[in-house]
Amino acid sequence: MSDKKWTTPFLRQCFVTAGVSLNMGSHGFAVSYAAVLLPQLRKPDSQIKIDDSSGSWIAATIGISVIAGNFIIPTIMGKFGRRVAMITSIVPMVLGWVCIAMAESIAILIFARVLQGLAMGIGGSLGPILIGEYTSPRSRGAFLTTISLSISISVFTVHTLGSYLSWQTTALVCAFISIVDLGIVVFSPESPVWLADQGRYGDSKIVFRWLRGYNEDDELFKMIEDRKYVAQFKENFNDSLWRKVKRSIVYFKVTIKKKEFYKPIFIMLHVYALGQWSGATILVSYTVDIFENVVGNIDFALMLMILDIQRIISNVCAVFIIRRLRRRTLLFITGGITLTGFVLTTLYTYLKSKKLLFFDHPSIGVLLIHILMFSVATGSLPLSFIFAGELFPLQYRSLAGGISVVFYSICLFLALKTFSFLITSLAIYGAFCVYFLLVLYCLTVLWFTLPETKDRTLQDIEEEFRGKPSHCDGGKLENLLPNKDESR
Repeated sequence: MSDKKWTTPFLRQCFVTAGVSLNMGSHGFAVSYAAVLLPQLRKPDSQIKIDDSSGSWIAATIGISVIAGNFIIPTIMGKFGRRVAMITSIVPMVLGWVCIAMAESIAILIFARVLQGLAMGIGGSLGPILIGEYTSPRSRGAFLTTISLSISISVFTVHTLGSYLSWQTTALVCAFISIVDLGIVVFSPESPVWLADQGRYGDSKIVFRWLRGYNEDDELFKMIEDRKYVAQFKENFNDSLWRKVKRSIVYFKVTIKKKEFYKPIFIMLHVYALGQWSGATILVSYTVDIFENVVGNIDFALMLMILDIQRIISNVCAVFIIRRLRRRTLLFITGGITLTGFVLTTLYTYLKSKKLLFFDHPSIGVLLIHILMFSVATGSLPLSFIFAGELFPLQYRSLAGGISVVFYSICLFLALKTFSFLITSLAIYGAFCVYFLLVLYCLTVLWFTLPETKDRTLQDIEEEFRGKPSHCDGGKLENLLPNKDESR
């Protein structure tokens, strides 16, 4: 981490962010790869024969193992550090791609997908947190937006590769990209926030100034002071197993009642739900079904490519928009566009099904779908990663992030699992009515609970949730843990 004349803190932040964003982009590779793999496996000349049941297992297994990764990540993040956790998330992803490329049976493919889901579960909550800790408040929003941009590019890339290459070759290309990402992460520093939490204040200062320069020392000294305040109480307790267990129980009971713990989790549950029910997943996974029900017969391959390109362009625009607009303002503007898109699409498809339209053209339905994709790609999708990197307090970041991502996984599963049922039983306009109500509920809750986070330090955001300055908090650490007399 030597200082070079040609390097600047901003470029260093770009470097470490690239490692995180590439890792998150690999999640887009994994999720969208099923659209490449399954059609090729169904061909008569395929060496691996699948049916509908085995194909669904290959596609769905990744979602199950995501939850397992969510339970692993808090321990790795807290004990071994953010950088080690990021490396831990990349390794099974690479192994998964290699297993797929060499697979000769369905069992190996499923095992590979388990590894990929595990990697996604480990890296899902880690990525936004790490970027939030690496980057300056004034640039943090733009850097966090690169996560959704990276995912969008990866979805487009794997769809394009799969159109011209075999599924084995496509897997090897994805593995190579993950290996490049591993190299970036290996040469990235540990998070200065984690170093301070471990009492390594000298190392924390070096890394912080390497990343940020010397213009943000106020945040550095405030962070170190807060970590020293917490550390002095931890030293009052010995390391006997029984006392550790007892303290952990007391700590958990009190922690779940603390505002700085449950408020960010409550908010993120609704942010993640907003992203899923706004169409972040179904617009990618059920694109053909949506075009078929909204537009009718059309060149689906062309529409898929155009929609992917539009998503990338919207994500690029979001990088610049988020630097200028306040987080809440952007969330509710794009949320309003989403609600409008659902209402217009519902009316259009209902009137179309009843043959009550005075004029109809395929471009109307295509435009409505693109409106929904624009609102998701510039609003709920990138903002969900931004808030995940800004809202959680340091002391509970790994635990709170893990809990929130578990809920994200559940929303992801429900969105994918229920879409076909909804359009079958309620038609597309009925399904979009349900999505409209869910999005409206989430926006209403967030209107009253979500704080503004733009250009604020993570410490300031944490203190707002706490309700008092950190050193005046009535729920300080010494009140969370039993004293020596009580622990005997």
